[in-house]
Amino acid sequence: MKSKNRESLTDSRELDGSYDPLTDSVEDDFELSTVCHRPESMDKLQEQTKFTKKELQVLYRGFKNECPSGVVNEENFKNIYSQFFPQGDSSTYAHFLFEAFDTDKNGSVSFEDFVFGLSIILRGTINDRLNWAFNLYDLNKDGCITKDEMLDIMKSIYDMMGKYTYPTMQDDAPREHVESFFQKMDQNNDGVVTIEEFIESCKKVHVHCEIVMVLPVQPWLCRSPAHLRLISNH
Repeated sequence: MKSKNRESLTDSRELDGSYDPLTDSVEDDFELSTVCHRPESMDKLQEQTKFTKKELQVLYRGFKNECPSGVVNEENFKNIYSQFFPQGDSSTYAHFLFEAFDTDKNGSVSFEDFVFGLSIILRGTINDRLNWAFNLYDLNKDGCITKDEMLDIMKSIYDMMGKYTYPTMQDDAPREHVESFFQKMDQNNDGVVTIEEFIESCKKVHVHCEIVMVLPVQPWLCRSPAHLRLISNH
């Protein structure tokens, strides 16, 4: 068992470029006692995502810096967003986003969960990206988006951005945006938006699509120039 753990540790060191056989025996014992989860091998992550080895190393360094244990729970996830959006309340939006990244619903987001979602957001096809966004908006996962669900998301975004933005946003702005989006998306006027309606409409409303795709990952990718290049290359 310890041998298997050591192999996994080598994989994680390969990811962040910090593996040093000269200090391996000392660092093994320390890391094995503090790290709860180690990512899969580099080859697997490269196969399953659209990131290069260098990009995965950059992402892993940033992730490990924020989450030394190898996983992030919802509380820590919210703390990361609160640091990036100090002018507002990001807790509700961070909750919705955590649910979208926590695909296996085990209450934590691993590095794999993170890069799989990030790969879709930054490098996926337009349909893949919009499917991910639809899942974010579909809060109860019943296959359609209601006005209330979209309003909850929009309110959480406005709360996160804060009331001191310029120009100042009115309190009824989220509802007005939802009404505007629904007029474009709800093509058969049945009161809900299906995945087909969402994808077709978002392709026509490019600005909304970009907001949906960039906001979720800003706190993770705006830590350094290397992270920012990942956004600019998507």
